[in-house]
Amino acid sequence: MEGPPKAPARAFRVLDGISVWTARFSSWLILPLMLALVYEVVSRKFFYRPTIWASDVSYMLYGTLFMLGAAYTLHRGAHVRTDFFYRLWSPRIQGMVDALLYLLLFFPGIALFLWSGWGFAWDSWVQGERAITSSWRAPIYLLKMVIPIAAGLLLLQGISEFLKSLYAAVRGRWP
Repeated sequence: MEGPPKAPARAFRVLDGISVWTARFSSWLILPLMLALVYEVVSRKFFYRPTIWASDVSYMLYGTLFMLGAAYTLHRGAHVRTDFFYRLWSPRIQGMVDALLYLLLFFPGIALFLWSGWGFAWDSWVQGERAITSSWRAPIYLLKMVIPIAAGLLLLQGISEFLKSLYAAVRGRWP
């Protein structure tokens, strides 16, 4: 059985590759996250010297890891999905339903996420926003800049998934 034509296959490969590369790169954030948490636990429990930065660093790294992993999660089909009926349908029907839902729900939602996330991040950047919940006053604007980046990556992966859905709707099989 032949695969998708060269242009769509190349588009899938490029868009999916961006998500895979981002996931591989951002997965390394788990190491400094673990180091910060272990350092905090050892400092607090054994030396009675808690840090002022470990909590802020850990939620910033985890938030970044979580947001940058969203596109890869979409690529892998691992977001929550109610597939009670979906799995019973043919690939053609699945593709049509997916394409329609991407147009009606996903793209408008991601556009809103990207637009509002950009405004949110920009305001934070301009103000040089810092955390008010800790004495360290961590720079929050860096974390907030990840929001529009994650939304953009999710949009790119959504385009790939939409194109795959169209392919399935037309060809009757998934690429």
